[in-house]
Amino acid sequence: MDLKLWWFALQKPVKENDKKVWDSFDVIAKWLISTRATVTQLTLMAGVISGLLAYRDGYFDFLPWLVMTLGIYFAHSSENLVNDYIDYTRGIDEDNYYRGQYGIHPLVHKFWTKQDWARWFLTAGVIAVLCGLFVLVYTDFSPIVIALFIFGVAILPTYAWPLKYLGLGEILIFLNWGMVLIPGIYSILAGRIPENLPLIVMAGMAFGFGFGSFNWGKHVDKIEADKKKGVGSLPVRLGEPAARWVNIFTVTLSYVLVLYLVFVARFFSPTVLLVFLAAGRGWNVIKLLRQPRPTQAPPGFDLWPRWFSTPQLRHIRLFGGLYILGIILDIVLRMYIPGFWQ
Repeated sequence: MDLKLWWFALQKPVKENDKKVWDSFDVIAKWLISTRATVTQLTLMAGVISGLLAYRDGYFDFLPWLVMTLGIYFAHSSENLVNDYIDYTRGIDEDNYYRGQYGIHPLVHKFWTKQDWARWFLTAGVIAVLCGLFVLVYTDFSPIVIALFIFGVAILPTYAWPLKYLGLGEILIFLNWGMVLIPGIYSILAGRIPENLPLIVMAGMAFGFGFGSFNWGKHVDKIEADKKKGVGSLPVRLGEPAARWVNIFTVTLSYVLVLYLVFVARFFSPTVLLVFLAAGRGWNVIKLLRQPRPTQAPPGFDLWPRWFSTPQLRHIRLFGGLYILGIILDIVLRMYIPGFWQ
């Protein structure tokens, strides 16, 4: 057990080219690295946010919430493994492509065989499916669960190909993390489509679009690499200048939505304005996005080629943590001060 390595793998990609070193890692470290725990932890945050919103409104049920949160985490882990496999088998990740430069890609670096990959994928996939089946039975085959189950099964094999090649992958990311996960879990816990669904969707977008903007930033980072490989992502199709401005808009939108939900809709109390403690990182991201990406790493920059995506990841992790804390404080105030901020 290497707790230091686990923590490092949660914070940033791990670089390593020696298979003997990889083989010395414990199974948890390998899991965190191969499934990209720097990103999948954001899906766990989405589960926490949805549970807190349901708790505040009197719909919380611990067991299905826990199973759903674990389910979306393992589904996301499965998707990352599938993405790597598809890109590897299609030759995208060869020739020092973007993905293999900043961290370990077990297939590209020859740390795994395809059979090794299959064992890891089946582990993640089976757990995700079992979580979905449990919730399906627990809710007496709720139509909401069935619809979300079908949606998840449909996007798992299609995001990496062909959607990413058609410029639709990024739209799917914004749709799933911004408008499906949090409202979906909330609705399942509520047992129906709630009357305040538009507000729940906006609450989900405030966090989920931050995740989407990080993913978008990563795809802006690799526009030139994707062009050479024939990957027609939406940033490739728009071009870097337009793609950077789209990213500025999505980063800004998270804060605008929070302001709307607090002061106009009064859905949240001012405690959620804690997210503005992340605005410094957000502003640094915006300033970075206003300038073209360098063609090579500046001196001392050790996470190349992740120029836009690394600061965006740091921003959304802080934003998400503050968002969760703000919602918790919102719940506490509403519990002890009836009618607070209504």
